[in-house]
Amino acid sequence: LRLYPDPDSSELCQALADFYKLESDQVFVSNGSDEALALTFYSFFQQDKPILFPAISYSFYPVYSRFFGIVSRMVPLDKDFKINPEDYKISNGGIIIPNPNAPTSMGLPLSAIEEIVAANPYSVVVIDEAYVDFGAESAVPLIDKYNNLLVIQTMSKSRSLAGLRIGYCMGHKALIEGLNRAKNSFNSYPLDRLAQAAGIAAVKDEAYFKANCQKIISTRTRVIKAMRELDFEIQDSMANFIFAKHMEKQAEDLF
Repeated sequence: LRLYPDPDSSELCQALADFYKLESDQVFVSNGSDEALALTFYSFFQQDKPILFPAISYSFYPVYSRFFGIVSRMVPLDKDFKINPEDYKISNGGIIIPNPNAPTSMGLPLSAIEEIVAANPYSVVVIDEAYVDFGAESAVPLIDKYNNLLVIQTMSKSRSLAGLRIGYCMGHKALIEGLNRAKNSFNSYPLDRLAQAAGIAAVKDEAYFKANCQKIISTRTRVIKAMRELDFEIQDSMANFIFAKHMEKQAEDLF
């Protein structure tokens, strides 16, 4: 620990690349996925056209937009709180969508994600997959097909390592190079040696990872069933949380 860590987190990038069947130069690691998001906004979204993201979504998207002076447009969800791919086929300076979305917990099928990516060849389309391992389809298989797609994940949720602060991006090597240029302008050593070592171990321990996800999915299924019996209306969650409304009681009273 007396030495600085590998600034490129090369072994961790390779471990992630092996896991997702990518090349190591298609992977970028960061100090949590929030840093990955901030560097993404900084690197790709600073332009004249507005970026698009859901009106009900991760609260940091408008924060980063304001911080970097980026014009943004929040796209309304439909009446069922779902994202409509057609709404993202307009002029834009970039798109970011969580899949599954937070706090609605619902996910888009891979075909819908591809529809959005294919319709925006001149924009960077970011899919924020913080909760993807709990039941949604990852967009990683589309990376080699589209050079404008960037997928962001984290070890804070499905790998239960929030305290280590490990986030990562996967995409075309030109996008990854852009992120590295931005990162190296701010902090060349984002991940310490312990985080890198633990991250590699976590990626390689696939059995624990899958068992952990299944425990959460099983608990979610049980809780949703019980709450529906108590007259809660609940969306079909693909995350490690649920989006619920009681048919009679007000949220404030329940709180």
